[in-house]
Amino acid sequence: MSFLALCHSPFRASLSVVALSLLVACGTTTKPGTVGVQRQQLLLVSATEIEHIAASSYAGQFNKAKASGTLVTSGRDYDRLRTIGTRLIQQAGVFREDSKRWQWQITLIDAPTLNASCAPGGKITFYTGIIRRLQLNDDEIAAIMGHEIAHALREHGRERVSQQLGQQFALGLLAATKNGAQYAGLAGQASNVLFMLPNSRTHESEADKMGVELMARAGYNPAAAINVWRKMDVATQGKAPPEFLSTHPSHSSRIQELTALQPVVRPLYEAHTPPSTLPVRRRTAD
Repeated sequence: MSFLALCHSPFRASLSVVALSLLVACGTTTKPGTVGVQRQQLLLVSATEIEHIAASSYAGQFNKAKASGTLVTSGRDYDRLRTIGTRLIQQAGVFREDSKRWQWQITLIDAPTLNASCAPGGKITFYTGIIRRLQLNDDEIAAIMGHEIAHALREHGRERVSQQLGQQFALGLLAATKNGAQYAGLAGQASNVLFMLPNSRTHESEADKMGVELMARAGYNPAAAINVWRKMDVATQGKAPPEFLSTHPSHSSRIQELTALQPVVRPLYEAHTPPSTLPVRRRTAD
């Protein structure tokens, strides 16, 4: 069915509603900052819904770690995370003022996982594996945490859910016009490569840019972000998939982009003023 034929079919009204909904749902969740992250985002799902889901998942993760004895609530690594997190969170208002009202939390889990995250609403998780295997100093921890915080500030999780909802609706409509589930399956695979993957790489690039600004403003050397990806490259031993089939940029691409950003963020690092308050709520095992 051609586009013109579709426009004169019963699907015309549905397409009009979808187009209007997409137009209304487009916006941006953050201010551009010095690094200039500025892009319209598809936001079909409310921030409240996403934060509720994230908080529930975070609580489940916390309780599971507590029950298994892998929850870390004291010690050098935990104290380092709290100090670094405090300083980074104090800079989050540069990108969005409402982040000052978030219930920020930090959880450290004793596991060899080479990972860290920050769920919507400011729920930060680190694993001892990434700290110890990469032998991270404070600047390098700040680079990783700043990157993860940037994902939450930019609401990339909310955007991904919105993209999936829009994709599912569009594919359902397309499948109906072709009258075949097989066509919908093929369209879904193509959409995954042509639509979802590039956007995911965009998310990672935005988080790299915003994260390096956050760490610089918090008084952590932004050059450490480059070193993190050099270490990650060694740790993964070349096992990462080719960039064109990956949801993340290659390590070399990240290093190149972060290197280009150094003249932009270095003055922020040099102008840093030490913070004074502690916005992170402490989670304990009691």
